[in-house]
Amino acid sequence: MPPAHWGYLATGVNGDATLHANDAGFANYALRVRRMVDTRNVDMGVGIYGTTWETPIFLAPLGSQRAFHPDGERASARAARSKKHLQVLSTVSSTGVEDVNAARGEPVWYQLYPTDQWPVTAALVARARAAGCPVLVLTVDLQGGSNRLTLARAIPRDTRDCTSCHTSSRTRLSGFITGKPMFAGLDLSFVNDLTPPDMTWDYLARLREIWPRKLVIKGLVTREDALLAIAHGVDDIIVSNHGGRAEDSGRPAIDSLAEVAPAVAGRVPLLMDGGVRRGTDVFKALALGANAVGIGRPYIWGLASFGQEGVERVLEILRNELAIAMRQAGARSIAEITSSFVVDRRPV
Repeated sequence: MPPAHWGYLATGVNGDATLHANDAGFANYALRVRRMVDTRNVDMGVGIYGTTWETPIFLAPLGSQRAFHPDGERASARAARSKKHLQVLSTVSSTGVEDVNAARGEPVWYQLYPTDQWPVTAALVARARAAGCPVLVLTVDLQGGSNRLTLARAIPRDTRDCTSCHTSSRTRLSGFITGKPMFAGLDLSFVNDLTPPDMTWDYLARLREIWPRKLVIKGLVTREDALLAIAHGVDDIIVSNHGGRAEDSGRPAIDSLAEVAPAVAGRVPLLMDGGVRRGTDVFKALALGANAVGIGRPYIWGLASFGQEGVERVLEILRNELAIAMRQAGARSIAEITSSFVVDRRPV
């Protein structure tokens, strides 16, 4: 794998403190299991917006997947369809949403980087709407930018023409996104940020004017913002710190979930991603209040190694591990997984 591609996937920002915190955070929670429960039949199905998924594990948005395998997002879509997992497609996907939907056989959820130019944002939203995407996922955790040191150091050493990901002016944002199919035909001359630096909660109302379907906000990590999101009418919240690729010195995403879930109190569905590596991680997130749990890097490593089969294998491993955790804990369905199954190891 080229150094720049490895750096894009494997590292976070600055010294990777948030990235490592995400991974390590799950160890702060121990399982509190029950005995003598008939768990011959374990149901991992979950329902969100009237659709039932066979598992609460979903594919979180991660861009530029053709940098890791020629089939990129199409391979991931076929794997998600095969294993009946929810999938969220990135704005900076290296495959257009129409092609991904065709590979999957049904529309994906569409993740939106709103950019600092409203006409560009409106065009992205219109395209996702025309493609039949039922859910728009507004990502808000890159508003301050990010300092991705490993990636920045690796790119100048890579002399290849990586037009599947970006143009020759790849040191600028416009050069990076020009090669992305979702931006084809758009005037990107004045785009400087993937997230408007002046974006406030009123932005949600503006999106509602052009998006009549479900609207999700992704990237919240505090109870205060979760309550504001609900007050402004979001349909769903995804607790996330961008996989440790946004702010430095952040808390583990699982700790943010533990804070946000009691505040949300079931008023809207609650999803999370960040640091999920094992089936027990999925179980802990469900116990702390998540309705579904996303993975990012794990399925891309599978994609890079074996394409669609690699993604399917990663999903299969996590599903099997989650089923084992449920049987060991005495939970026969996702609905039975409550906070009584986890204990915070840290001293009060």
